[in-house]
Amino acid sequence: MLPVLRRTWAPCGVTPTLFVRARSHEKVSGIGALIVSPRRRQLTLALALYPRVNIRGPQVLRFLRHLARHVRGPVVLVWDRGRSHKHHLVTAWLATHPRWHLVWFPPYAPELNPVELLWGYLKYGRLANLAPDTVEEIRCHVSRERRRLGQHPQLLRSFFRHSALPFRV
Repeated sequence: MLPVLRRTWAPCGVTPTLFVRARSHEKVSGIGALIVSPRRRQLTLALALYPRVNIRGPQVLRFLRHLARHVRGPVVLVWDRGRSHKHHLVTAWLATHPRWHLVWFPPYAPELNPVELLWGYLKYGRLANLAPDTVEEIRCHVSRERRRLGQHPQLLRSFFRHSALPFRV
């Protein structure tokens, strides 16, 4: 759980130091979605964290099932071509849910994906220099940031505006 180090400041001649207790190499993986209401253009952020695992098909499927319970009506799911998105469990589930329409981003085009901009904002901005002692501490910080983002829809909109997508919210 080493922090992402960013710029900082210190008095002239003093090297800034970030103390980290590197007891373990635990990690937290995340999956996220920016949900746009088609009528009201209201934005919602959905995030799920998975401590100590890489995100694979079962985690993606669990996230999709969670979204299916909370998002009504037809869903257009725009995805990158990540391996976990093509997992047989995920494709089988999508095949049995006709209200979900799948659209793929072009290969190697993270600049089109607003969620990639969101991850960058969180990881290299809001959570930079965070030196957590536990996985739970990471979860708390990310949850706090998710709530904060939910209170600032204009910031969520900016991730769409700054992506190269022709879609506007």
